[in-house]
Amino acid sequence: KLLQGSMTSEKKVILVTGGSGLIGKAIQKVIKNDQREDEEYIFLSSKDANLLNKNETFSVFERYQPTHVIHLAALVGGLYAHIGHNCDFFRDNMTMNDNILEASHKLKVKKLVSCLSTCIFPDKTTYPIDETMVHNGPPHHTNFGYSYAKRMMDVLNKAYNEEHGCMFTSVVPCNIFGPHDNFNVSQGHVIPGLINKAYEAKKNGTPFEIWGTGRALRQFIYSEDLAKLFIWALREYEEIDPIILAPDEADEVSIKDIAEMILEAFDFKGEVKYLTDRPDGQLVKTASNAKLRRYLPEFKFMSTRLAIKETVQWYINNFENAKK
Repeated sequence: KLLQGSMTSEKKVILVTGGSGLIGKAIQKVIKNDQREDEEYIFLSSKDANLLNKNETFSVFERYQPTHVIHLAALVGGLYAHIGHNCDFFRDNMTMNDNILEASHKLKVKKLVSCLSTCIFPDKTTYPIDETMVHNGPPHHTNFGYSYAKRMMDVLNKAYNEEHGCMFTSVVPCNIFGPHDNFNVSQGHVIPGLINKAYEAKKNGTPFEIWGTGRALRQFIYSEDLAKLFIWALREYEEIDPIILAPDEADEVSIKDIAEMILEAFDFKGEVKYLTDRPDGQLVKTASNAKLRRYLPEFKFMSTRLAIKETVQWYINNFENAKK
């Protein structure tokens, strides 16, 4: 037993929470082509442990003895899911994050990379937003519960580092989409929601409806690109401060453009309706990837059009099993 311990001491055991979700599935796919001999990945889903429960969280950490953690698990939803549920979003995410970080500290995890979101930034701000602006003012009122809980992860990362010397950090992706997303129209995010609507409209010969004017601009990152950057951050990124993971500002697209790319991927020829009485959410949320580009000036993001085509194809092929 002692011998085995000394032989495996160099091996990285990487525990991925939320391992069956959108980003977790993408990491599983990417790692197939980029698996290193000294790395073992363990992908947790909600079936393995309820991470809202401290005892279950600690027991799963004790079972796998991770040296590294990628923390993706969260209670999430799109614009319409957050309205009226800010207390739940705040409490559940705070509880889960506290359990994960404390278990990582107590079990001497060497490095933890958590997933934040660009919705954590102040509502009233200048653009583009960057990593120094996270705590400069309150987030957008629609999802303040989720946003503050995510911000607190950055606070805890700094506190664990200052008090205990822990290497806990975080990444801040822009809007993520791809295979294995949640395609539910009311709970999901904009791209999967529109893909679901386009599928139904084409199948039923009904109009394709878009909530809002379609004017809002967004940066989107394909889940496989994000997976590659997560693995890079785990291996190479050594700052406690967060890093924004987003394509270049020139790649920002409007919701209208996104809808047209989705309809093109479906070869949809029916009627398109904009429900302009519905809210658009924030009209701009441009995030700067200057810090990422200092580290990885050559990283190539997949074009949004191609990534949407791949996601639509995945949804059609996996319609029966897709989350919706």
